[in-house]
Amino acid sequence: MSTVVVKLGSSIVAREDGELRDDILRAVCAEAAELHGAGHRVVLVTSGAIARGMRVLDLPLRPRAMDELQAASAVGQGKLYRVYDELLREQGVASAQVLLTFFDMSARTHYLNARQTLQRLLAWRVVPVVNENDTTTTDEISFGDNDFLAAQVAVLIGADLLVLLTDTEGLHTADPRRAPGAELVREVTDFEALDGLEIGHAGSTLGSGGMRSKVVSAEMATAAGIEAVIGSGLRAGVLRAAVAGEPAGTRFRPREARYSSFKLWLRYAKPSQGRVVVDAGAARALREGGTSLLPVGIVDVEGSFDAGDAVEVVDGAGAIGKGIANYSAAELRRIKGLKSAQVRELIPRATEEAVHRDYFVLL
Repeated sequence: MSTVVVKLGSSIVAREDGELRDDILRAVCAEAAELHGAGHRVVLVTSGAIARGMRVLDLPLRPRAMDELQAASAVGQGKLYRVYDELLREQGVASAQVLLTFFDMSARTHYLNARQTLQRLLAWRVVPVVNENDTTTTDEISFGDNDFLAAQVAVLIGADLLVLLTDTEGLHTADPRRAPGAELVREVTDFEALDGLEIGHAGSTLGSGGMRSKVVSAEMATAAGIEAVIGSGLRAGVLRAAVAGEPAGTRFRPREARYSSFKLWLRYAKPSQGRVVVDAGAARALREGGTSLLPVGIVDVEGSFDAGDAVEVVDGAGAIGKGIANYSAAELRRIKGLKSAQVRELIPRATEEAVHRDYFVLL
């Protein structure tokens, strides 16, 4: 049996006025319970806490200030989870509320702890209902959209399938709201083939996402060998069809070249704190040879960071990759361009690599 992560967007959870779509939530929870009963492991990732808080507080527009967003989420979070809990209990399924922040994913220890908790809940046959902890997050430390959170959770637990439910049938050749002739893209095997499509249209007024964030989330999942589906949560049976491999919106096939969970975490979850500029020789060795980055290949250091922080590695042509720095920015400025023997003269017992190849991922 498979492990399935299902993400419900704000447009599925609530109407434009903030009132919950009880019929839709009931239908999705019933399908999730059906899958659970068949032996699948199911995780629900939900948006809508802010929308729910807006309705309770009778706010006419989605707040913009961070403290207002956090307060609205604090009002709506518990009330939203209670709905999921009641709907799943009606189906005889136990659930648990799990609130995550970007820091939980970007800090490796927290990341592993979150994985263990989710895996234990699934082993106990409990359906986790996951949301971002909006009440403690900030603009600088935020997923920005729960599509990304859902993809992170899918990678975190080694899911087989990620289903992103939205209010459209899936990815189209153009925004179907503005282009009536837009066609549904039923299957994606090559993300580069999407470059010519108009996939940047925004989400609902209650949410923060859009089709682009869903496609990026699908790209992240497929890089981990996880199949992804973008489908309409307004259509009955779409979740069941997605799991069965039947037509259900847009299906993204998993890619063969999979990254390790660590490198996926580094690539997508760990924020970069600075940039390291390298020369042409180092750039070629990183891109083609899979080598570590040595101080001798560094020509400039930008920003402020500590050893252990993630840094973006770039050359004159742009980004090469992202890695964990073995030195602080101040130390790298002292030793940039130096050979290993010269580095050890300045910093005794210094490590040879500025960024080790095991802690580096190409972008």
